[in-house]
Amino acid sequence: MITVEGWKLIYRYDSETLTIEPWGNDAVRVRATKCANMPEEDWALTIPQTTDADISKDEEGAVLTNGRIKVCLTGGGKITVFGPQDKKVLEEYHRNRRDIRDPKCSAIEVEGREFRPNRGGNYHLFARFESLDPNEKIYGMGQYQQSDLNLKGTDLELAQRNSQASVPFAVSSLGYGILWNNPAIGRCVFGKNITTFEAYSTKVLDYWVVVGDDPAQIIKAYASVTGTVPMMPEYGLGFWQCKLRYQTQEELLGVARKYHELGIPLDVIVVDFFHWPKQGEWKFDPVYWPDPAAMVRELEEMGIRLMVSIWPTVDRKSENFEQMLEMGYLIRTERGFRVGLDFEGATIHVDVTNPEARRYLWEKARRNYYDLGIKIFWLDEAEPEYTAYDFDNYRYYLGTDLEIGNIYPVDYARTFYVGMRGEGQKDIVNLIRCAWAGSQRYGALVWSGDIASSFESMRDQLAAGLNMGMAGIPWWTTDIGGFHGGDPNDPAFRELFVRWFEWGTFCPVMRLHGDREPRQPQVGDSGGATCRSGAPNEIYSYGDEVYSICRKYIKLRERMRNYIRGLMEEAHTKGAPVMRTLFYEFPDDPMAWETEDEYMFGDRYLVAPVFKAGLTEREVYLPAEASWKNTSDDRVYEGGCVAFVPAPLDVIPVFERI
Repeated sequence: MITVEGWKLIYRYDSETLTIEPWGNDAVRVRATKCANMPEEDWALTIPQTTDADISKDEEGAVLTNGRIKVCLTGGGKITVFGPQDKKVLEEYHRNRRDIRDPKCSAIEVEGREFRPNRGGNYHLFARFESLDPNEKIYGMGQYQQSDLNLKGTDLELAQRNSQASVPFAVSSLGYGILWNNPAIGRCVFGKNITTFEAYSTKVLDYWVVVGDDPAQIIKAYASVTGTVPMMPEYGLGFWQCKLRYQTQEELLGVARKYHELGIPLDVIVVDFFHWPKQGEWKFDPVYWPDPAAMVRELEEMGIRLMVSIWPTVDRKSENFEQMLEMGYLIRTERGFRVGLDFEGATIHVDVTNPEARRYLWEKARRNYYDLGIKIFWLDEAEPEYTAYDFDNYRYYLGTDLEIGNIYPVDYARTFYVGMRGEGQKDIVNLIRCAWAGSQRYGALVWSGDIASSFESMRDQLAAGLNMGMAGIPWWTTDIGGFHGGDPNDPAFRELFVRWFEWGTFCPVMRLHGDREPRQPQVGDSGGATCRSGAPNEIYSYGDEVYSICRKYIKLRERMRNYIRGLMEEAHTKGAPVMRTLFYEFPDDPMAWETEDEYMFGDRYLVAPVFKAGLTEREVYLPAEASWKNTSDDRVYEGGCVAFVPAPLDVIPVFERI
């Protein structure tokens, strides 16, 4: 039975309830459940502006039209989606006899929406769609460690892992985007014959579909209902120095001073993990970091910001464990000894689903980091008005008299951030290893995790970064040089390091990181000192030739600062990727959809990294409808051609669109 309630189509059959409703421009949200009531979580979606839709209904079914999207629902419950010019873009895969007039009526009894009961509750959910075109290309879905940019034909795990970030929004060459709005662990297969989304344990099917003329339109529409990144602060535009790990305050300051003396611009330096006495003690170990406030002041005098790693693990021997256990602030285990990670101590994670546990953690961070000058801000986007959060009193402040972007003093000369829903936070960057749909609106800068130091791994990161951008996560970075291993004295690794560094210049954030060989001596036998660090990983650690090349590209990054700031503004206002596939900028060029080993850095620069050892030239496709100037020799090429260009060790092929 089909009914209409306002702008919502409702279909009921047996125990299933299905709803289809407009959700943003040219888009719909589809939900289905076999529960008595439809679950209310919006997950990645925010509430869109009111959208007028047109709904018609007859004996054969119903049609909902919202702008350029049209959704047809048959009396048998099958959904088909059409885009501009009534082009079919998405169709549920039904193989049953519920509607014998359907040309795909079949006796094999496969449902487009299958709720398979799990023992003990919830359902193993399957959502199946026709593969309407074997030549369809699929992009997005987050970060996977593979070289494939086009995801058609791939089998993807919907789960978070170190170096894997499931962000289940896909953009199709057929002119639609689909968000699998379900955070359950599952699977997605973009098969030649069928596309299947699975959630292993859930109560509801929930997906959002949008249509558009090109990928840029689709991604902008997606950003309008899931949010955009904040405006990247100025310190996010330049060069970041990091390694695993700086073991003492003096070691870190020595590195910062050396960069300063050499005249190398450095925006951020990172204090990575185990600067604490024990996990779950969110503070500097005074044995090895005796005066962090003075350290922060000296760094700021050199124009360098400090970023600090905060882990969610709590050691059973830490000063906070017993209190957090008593207050219910720790996750539980199903049985046995309560431990979630055995690394440098038996630890269990903070239960951040508990609001009180979040407040407890923020209070520790505020007291031990924020008060030192390391700014920690939180903008609560759950409120529709102007909002602010006072870290000292755990209090929200509302009121239309507050001005967006100002910092207002409160008790004890503390500060809190003021913003407005939809405007985005102005000064927060969370460097994180995983993300999900909607994470971008919380200032998520995703890095590609603990990856191998190899040319093969470097190539995989290009696909990862581009697909993260297509999935709505424009802030992305990778460990320059890779994470695991690599000896700064090894000529082969130096070559890889240079090629990665050149490419890192044209990533959204340029960040040097890694765990180099050989290991450094242990500086002590207490606290975090038991976690030894790797070899030096500064640009001057790799010899004079490498240093000269790296200095050249850091200076280039500085010259591009205004341009990069403009790209960050586009990401903030439109959701546009900073790293862009060729077809994002040139959707009418068929070769742009076929080219996967080069990309656009914004709308002006085409970047073609070198992904093989010993290579001193490479083939570059230059898209049609533009002319291109090689930035290394100023030679101009007409678009629509393949050029063989020089790529000596100190040159990454980059072409300016003219």
